[in-house]
Amino acid sequence: MTVVPSYVKGSWWTPEPAAAGAETTGTEVRDASTGATIASVSDAGLDLASVVEYGRTVGQAALGRLTFHQRALVLKALAGALNGMRDQLYEISARTGATRGDSMVDIDGGIGVLFTFGSKGRRELPNTQVYLDGPVEQLSKDGSFLGQHIYTRIPGVAVQINAFNFPVWGMLEKFASAFLAGVPTIVKPATPTGYLAEAVVRRMVDSALLPNGSLQLVSGSARDLLEHLDYRDLVAFTGSASTADKLREHHGVVSGGVRFLSETDSLNAAILGPDADASTPEFEAFVKSLVTEMTVKAGQKCTSIRRAIVPVGLVDDVIRATAQRIADRVVVGDPRAEGVTMGALVSREQKREVVGRVRELVAAGGEIVIGSLDEPSVRRGDGTTGTAEAGAFMAPVLLRFADANTPAAHTIEAFGPVASVVGYTDVDDAVRLAALGGGSLVATVATHDPDVARRLVLGIAAHHGRTLVLDRDDARSNTGHGSPVPHLVHGGPGRAGGSEELGGIRSVLHHMQRTAVQGSPDMLAAITGQWFTGATREANGEHPFRKSLATLRIGDAVVSKPRTVTLDDISAFAASTGDTFYAHTNAEAAAANPFFPGIVAHGYLLVSWAAGLFVDPAPGPVLANYGLENLRFITPVSPGDSIRVTLTAKRITPRENDDYGEVCWDALLQNQNDDTVATYDVLTLVAK
Repeated sequence: MTVVPSYVKGSWWTPEPAAAGAETTGTEVRDASTGATIASVSDAGLDLASVVEYGRTVGQAALGRLTFHQRALVLKALAGALNGMRDQLYEISARTGATRGDSMVDIDGGIGVLFTFGSKGRRELPNTQVYLDGPVEQLSKDGSFLGQHIYTRIPGVAVQINAFNFPVWGMLEKFASAFLAGVPTIVKPATPTGYLAEAVVRRMVDSALLPNGSLQLVSGSARDLLEHLDYRDLVAFTGSASTADKLREHHGVVSGGVRFLSETDSLNAAILGPDADASTPEFEAFVKSLVTEMTVKAGQKCTSIRRAIVPVGLVDDVIRATAQRIADRVVVGDPRAEGVTMGALVSREQKREVVGRVRELVAAGGEIVIGSLDEPSVRRGDGTTGTAEAGAFMAPVLLRFADANTPAAHTIEAFGPVASVVGYTDVDDAVRLAALGGGSLVATVATHDPDVARRLVLGIAAHHGRTLVLDRDDARSNTGHGSPVPHLVHGGPGRAGGSEELGGIRSVLHHMQRTAVQGSPDMLAAITGQWFTGATREANGEHPFRKSLATLRIGDAVVSKPRTVTLDDISAFAASTGDTFYAHTNAEAAAANPFFPGIVAHGYLLVSWAAGLFVDPAPGPVLANYGLENLRFITPVSPGDSIRVTLTAKRITPRENDDYGEVCWDALLQNQNDDTVATYDVLTLVAK
């Protein structure tokens, strides 16, 4: 029997046999469709304390040598390496009961997360190891004492405990955030599908792209792993709410300072708006979404729709339409068989668990209106049809609750192809029913009425981490109720875990510590790598536009000569641009304006002149101006006033794979009295 190995301390590891010639014992893992034994899983004898220490030392050191951009490029390269072996991963994934479509969600989705964070890391993070949070705070009148919030990576490891239903996506979405932050990962996959996670980790290791110690895999129970963690470390858990509660009560979390993030099961709802009767596109999209969420991954998704909340008068219509769509489109069977659209649950044990939960729902008043708990007739791997009692197959089941307030409908989750339908009386009642779930990951609102959408979304938002508004305009383009995207947060309050995963750069910051740093402008510039007003400027040497990134330093500056503004200049700018706003052309009206002393120069005239004052026109390292940011006009400029500009290199961001980088320049316009006229940032591309 194959033993699923762990990858720890830079090498592959399996338990020692119990005795010479004896097979290693462990938990047996079986094919979800056939029941055939696939592998054994055990971490008996693995020194988990040394695994954690290896991550804290070797992994931290290796990742610490890289900037955000360098880590982002590794993520992109890893995505490319995995992309080349998707077919092999699909074959392995089929053993978990996943159809090819299910596998694409898991495998392609996970690879897509790596690509996304590889891109966002280079676009939204600096090419440094420090992330600035918000603007600088002035803590003294003279500007000599400042405060700045910064993020730096936590100094420990990120232990990632994943669920069985998404062994690839679930692992990679956590890994990408931690890796980009610079924190080593220890992956603990769920045993039933851990062999697929191992195949992905093996490919990542074989790519030789991973810095030493940045990724370790523990195949097995890892029961005492949390015992070796402290305030330096983070645990990111995905799984059942009951298991999350147990982990949250661990002394390391309660009193040891271990950061704990959880994403757990929830009773997600889909609400059909009162305007969406059976003749509308919204009704059709609602039913399609309900059936999709019941059958993709055989309903084994923490984001699946568990409660269909529909107007009382449309309950029967929804049941009929759902039954018809299941009959027309759903074929249950071995995912390796032609035409199968819904595979097996992950194991017979999981099926028994789901069936037990359905029976509880029936006992509480639920009526099965679609499907049954009998062993279904399925399409077998050899193409024949019949029962397959060794497999973990189950027909889609929809229950109806005559009493929408039945507590079980809002508290008991059958983690399989199971949903319930309840009726509501009005919009407020729909909001109330959705909230009975006690906190959920996601809800769908199907309506084409903007007022209904506003009332429903604002009513349920505090009870959910994500809400999809589904109507005819996005019915084809939306990513689906149950498909988290790496750009947006994935998580939810209450039963859903109370934490967030994903969310773009937000999820990276979960692995970092925010610290308020106080000091002088020069000290903050040295610590953060960004120039602040009041820090030392070097304006007496070579014009900074003559410097490439090899010689340019933050604080390099140029101070222009003054230029006087005349009424003719203002009139000419108004005539040439068509901007004849009265403050620039009508002396009487301008004088009556509470913000101006009379006719004043256009702000954009001043910005244009500023470019002419600071630019060095000859060809050189500066390749292009690609924008302005944070432009503010402070003091109006009247005819006869003069302006001058001070341009200072504020932030320098080399691009890893290009011959140039970005330079952000602090631009300060002042008048003849040293009053600030305008402030903004100039963005340029500069050759390395």
